[in-house]
Amino acid sequence: MSSAEHELSVSCHIAAPRAICWKVWTDLKDEWFCPKPWRAEVIEEDLRPGGRSAVQMFGTDGEETGPMEGVFLEVVPEALVVSTDAYASGWIPQTPFMTAFWQWAEEAEGTRFTATARHWDAEAKARHENMGFHPGWEQMMDQYKALCEISAASA
Repeated sequence: MSSAEHELSVSCHIAAPRAICWKVWTDLKDEWFCPKPWRAEVIEEDLRPGGRSAVQMFGTDGEETGPMEGVFLEVVPEALVVSTDAYASGWIPQTPFMTAFWQWAEEAEGTRFTATARHWDAEAKARHENMGFHPGWEQMMDQYKALCEISAASA
């Protein structure tokens, strides 16, 4: 099995330096993390290996997700963040759905941003596709890109 076999991914070029993209990712997640009109609320983001990641999403009709609970596995500022929902804080096992990879690389006077969801098996990948991975994560990516570019223009 290749690592890409159970992956879903979106990527875009952002006309902003990696430092600004990183700051938007870390400081403004509430503003871009889920497709509008839904909103995200960061409960905790302890950006270190083993640190807690917890985000709750709210719909316009009172719908809620989660919270989506997990831990960070790797954090390289302005380059890579890897998190998983296979564990809750304190390395408490829970039913896994995916491992997320958030990557930033310099590209053409800006930043290449890639967000990848790596699933344990084909069933989990298909479930994520059916949940609307591509339209949802693409809208999230558009919101993130716009915030990064607005931040860069005002810097």
